[in-house]
Amino acid sequence: MDFEAARTELIKRLTTEIRDKRVLKVMSRLPRESFVPPEEQHLAYEDIPLPIGLGQTISQPYIIALMTASLGLTGKERVLEIGTGSGYQAAILAELARLVVTVERLPALAKEARSLLGSLGYKNIKVHLAELTLGWPAEAPYDAIIVTAGAPKVPDILLKQLVIGGRMVTPVGSRYEQELYKITKGRDKNVVQSLGGCRFVSLIGESAWEEE
Repeated sequence: MDFEAARTELIKRLTTEIRDKRVLKVMSRLPRESFVPPEEQHLAYEDIPLPIGLGQTISQPYIIALMTASLGLTGKERVLEIGTGSGYQAAILAELARLVVTVERLPALAKEARSLLGSLGYKNIKVHLAELTLGWPAEAPYDAIIVTAGAPKVPDILLKQLVIGGRMVTPVGSRYEQELYKITKGRDKNVVQSLGGCRFVSLIGESAWEEE
């Protein structure tokens, strides 16, 4: 399969809805096929989520581009990602920010992502195995937070790990359907913007869902 041609075609389609050229440029050179299982690689550049094992998914490219663009990264930020998965989103963030701290609750996925991201040469990504407290308070505060799993409400514990003026993008809703929100943290009041409907796996842990 000609992955490069398929990737070019995907980016061409995304250009009609995503205006951030920096995000599209990163996605145009990042091999998404490396972040999915071999049996799914022929679908790597379809605009759909794909299974990566252990009940987890790699998100739809449009949603990844939308969430990343919504953070408004300039290259100076420290970013926290909740839900490393296969590491694709972390790799994109690492090209656009100074440091990415990413947290994964499943040891096998964390190990695989750490190995893959290292083999691709990323030195500004820290992959951590999730602890009881949601996020990674030890390295807070962050300039931006991206949550790649749906929660029943905006997790306050994550807002506390964000700087004033920082942005968080997170899906909120039921286990099966969510609304994607961008929250800009204010000193007295947060600004909340809806980015549309979405569907993510459940965020498991404190301030989120219990494991089924």
